Amino acid sequence: MTVHRFFVPPETMASDRFPLPPTIERQVRTVLRLRDGDTVVLLAGDGTEAVCRLESAELVVEERRHSGGEPRHQLTVMQALLKGDALEQVVQHATEVGVAHFRLIVTEHCVAREISPRRLDRLRSIAREAAEQSERGVVPPVDAPIPLSEALTASAVVLYERHDGASLGSIEPPEAIVIGPEGGFSPAEILAAEAAGAALAGLGPRILRSQTVAVAAAALILSRTGDFA
Repeated sequence: MTVHRFFVPPETMASDRFPLPPTIERQVRTVLRLRDGDTVVLLAGDGTEAVCRLESAELVVEERRHSGGEPRHQLTVMQALLKGDALEQVVQHATEVGVAHFRLIVTEHCVAREISPRRLDRLRSIAREAAEQSERGVVPPVDAPIPLSEALTASAVVLYERHDGASLGSIEPPEAIVIGPEGGFSPAEILAAEAAGAALAGLGPRILRSQTVAVAAAALILSRTGDFA
């Protein structure tokens, strides 16, 4: 039987018996139609969780524990804005793999130059739902877009499809990866990245869609650090 998992405000689950949090009441009662005696797992968002039994309009804590789904290696994905729903795919699937943080960036070749507050909220909801589904204990933050020049650091690795040097699999697992838009990075941006101290790396001889890169790269990095299959 599926045990459903929900992120809730930590203060709503502080005691050992408490009312069903309003943020999940409709999902529990109307959508999932859970009944008295059913079990749910509530997530505080800090890597801890509580196993609870439903009793009428209340939840009774049966066990508190650490969540087991958080990676040791905290990987940040700096993702250029993409067209359509491609960003939603990036956030959903990379969260499932184990990415710890998303920083959205604007580059020269971005078709989309900004996103609305509503769409940013949507991306954050997708991260929360993906974290619940994949049994994680923390929701990866999704930051509002900033220019590429403000995001570049010496600890980041820029994934460049035309790079003929080191591949991502041959260097030390980075703290952050920088991924370009549909049209890739401009030559000027690559020079700026090198000037900022960022490393360049390739992903092999094939050209991936931008929305595929984060998932492929995260799986590779987290596999090498023991945080993925």
